[in-house]
Amino acid sequence: MTLFVLAAGLGSRYGGLKQLDPMTPHGEFIIDFSIFDALRAGFDHVVFIIKEENYDIFRETIGARIESKVKVDYAFQAIDKLVPADCIPEGRTKPWGTFHALLCAKEYLTDPFAVINADDFYGADAYRKVADFLRSVADKKDNRSFAMVGYRLGNTLTDAGSVARGVCETDENSILKVINERTKIFKDPDGAHFEDENGATVHLDNNTLVSMNFWGFTPEFFNGSEKYFDAFLHADHKDPLKAECYLPGVVGEMINDGVCDVTVLETTAKWHGVTYSEDKPGVVAKIKELVESGEYPDGLWK
Repeated sequence: MTLFVLAAGLGSRYGGLKQLDPMTPHGEFIIDFSIFDALRAGFDHVVFIIKEENYDIFRETIGARIESKVKVDYAFQAIDKLVPADCIPEGRTKPWGTFHALLCAKEYLTDPFAVINADDFYGADAYRKVADFLRSVADKKDNRSFAMVGYRLGNTLTDAGSVARGVCETDENSILKVINERTKIFKDPDGAHFEDENGATVHLDNNTLVSMNFWGFTPEFFNGSEKYFDAFLHADHKDPLKAECYLPGVVGEMINDGVCDVTVLETTAKWHGVTYSEDKPGVVAKIKELVESGEYPDGLWK
């Protein structure tokens, strides 16, 4: 099984290459803990999708720590990769989003694979559940049954500002029906809220299931999925310099087209992340607590 790590973003709200910001006295990053959790859940291959100019720093830091323990590959996301020149608007500098990132790394994703963000601490339970799911579908031919980890909203909020979350609706069998992307969710004393398209305040319960962009796919995911990216490239975007083709949106289209189903694997794990620089002290403290409790060794790669 392969762990695919989305690490091409620079984290503009955070103010730097937050994927490579040490969180422990040993200099470990959040992604170190993600890879550690993945390896003990049974993953044996890690693929990073990065900007080519960040290759050396990735290879010299996290790569150097793990390359003796697991197979590692690097793929590069660039604005002109898999994109015809006439589809790139003048003045555009950024790549095309998380679905484009998967397409850029397709050659490495030939086994069942999980997709994560590099700067999110998901918790060991999430990796175990995705690994168990991928093992259950690995030998099924032409399988287009996928998975997504569902978090309780209250376990994913920050005190530092708003967050973007995919609010999930499922059926009675935990099959995903729709993800409603909410870009500015704010924490409340008894839950959270956002403003809808009409400016009305909508309250969300702490137990609302949300997506944190943690997915489980089989390689069949790519069969025919390129058409969704082609449609995106030829669509009329409000802001063509910033429009992105997001993985949750493509999965939603695939569900609507009846070409796949997605099981939501609910976890009670608490998410930790550095959406804002103010989040770092809390993440450092939580990781220290987990190390002291024995959940992780003091020094992951000793």
